[in-house]
Amino acid sequence: MAVLSPSLPVTSEFADDDARRAAARERFADFGARASICALFVFFATQIGGEFARTGHVTGLLLLVSELLVVLLTVVRRPAMIVDRAMSTRLVAAVSMVGIYFIRPVGTPLLSDLATATVSGAGLLAIIAAKLTLGRSFGLMPANRGIVSGGIYRVVRHPIYAGYLVTHAAFLAAHPTFWNAMLLVTSDTALLVRAVYEERTLVRDPAYATYMEQVRWRVLPGCF
Repeated sequence: MAVLSPSLPVTSEFADDDARRAAARERFADFGARASICALFVFFATQIGGEFARTGHVTGLLLLVSELLVVLLTVVRRPAMIVDRAMSTRLVAAVSMVGIYFIRPVGTPLLSDLATATVSGAGLLAIIAAKLTLGRSFGLMPANRGIVSGGIYRVVRHPIYAGYLVTHAAFLAAHPTFWNAMLLVTSDTALLVRAVYEERTLVRDPAYATYMEQVRWRVLPGCF
């Protein structure tokens, strides 16, 4: 009479296959996200470059530099320990980013290019300082890629988002159209929701919970 061998090795084999397929899907999704961001940046750069060639205004160029940093840090980011991949989180992250690439450098400025460029430059400095501090811990989806609490992160918990709000406001003052206002308000609202979602993931780390007690405000001191 034949004796059936235990099924555990077969089960383990299937589990290994599932893990490999899941890892492959993760790599594909990650590559797709990076490729999409790069493609959108090229589209945005073409518009902003054309506007600069026509007018010589630098406000749009400063916003372009901040978006270039997003592309560069997205490409070199380190793997995450914990990632929130819920559909609602994906949607919020997408809305907070994609709309920016479709704003248009048109319209009659409310302020001089010098004024809007100065404001945009201040926001850009905050973004650069934050991203240099964050380094490869930067990511698009809410994730724990290591807790960062030094430098400009001693002021607010999301200084990159604070910088975005400033540069976006400067761009809107330079190009005040209904289309731009609609996209920027939608994107920035999603950005604030994204900050909340990120902290929902990060607070699982005791180090971040301690950091939240030390730095009270997320984005806007005294407000949010």
